[in-house]
Amino acid sequence: MNADETGLRVEEILAGLDERDDPAVRAAAEDLVRALMDFYGAGLTRLAALLRAAGAAGRTVLADELVTGLLVLHDLHPDDVDTRIARGLTAVADHPAEVLGFDATSGTLRLRVAAESSGCGCGSTAGTAREAIEAALACHAPEVTALDLEHVPAAPPEPALLQIGSRPAGVTR
Repeated sequence: MNADETGLRVEEILAGLDERDDPAVRAAAEDLVRALMDFYGAGLTRLAALLRAAGAAGRTVLADELVTGLLVLHDLHPDDVDTRIARGLTAVADHPAEVLGFDATSGTLRLRVAAESSGCGCGSTAGTAREAIEAALACHAPEVTALDLEHVPAAPPEPALLQIGSRPAGVTR
């Protein structure tokens, strides 16, 4: 189970309830969701306090994507958004990115990333860095709702080194 799928499912159910003709059923469902959120929120508040007290041992629990998603959902995660963005980007180390800035109001994260190349010039892998970064940030920093990527051209390949050695044995001038 992942936080994104669960969030979408909850939205689907609530949208379905909005389409019903019975306002009492809608209100009861919303009250149920609110009560469950309050209950889980109280438990997670206690969990967050225990994690802070646990120090390094708490870091292991915070590395879990589901736990992180729940704590962020309830605004209880002990790490600030910048730390969680950095952790998300570390999770996609094969797509290095430099943070240029985060606008908390719009949810836009500006990043500088190396341009990818498929080798054929068609750009068929251009979306892979964006997709990987978006997935990692959805788990670690869901406050990021949009990415603004500045692509830095990939460095040209180093020229091949031509090794010139001595003549093979037995060859004379």
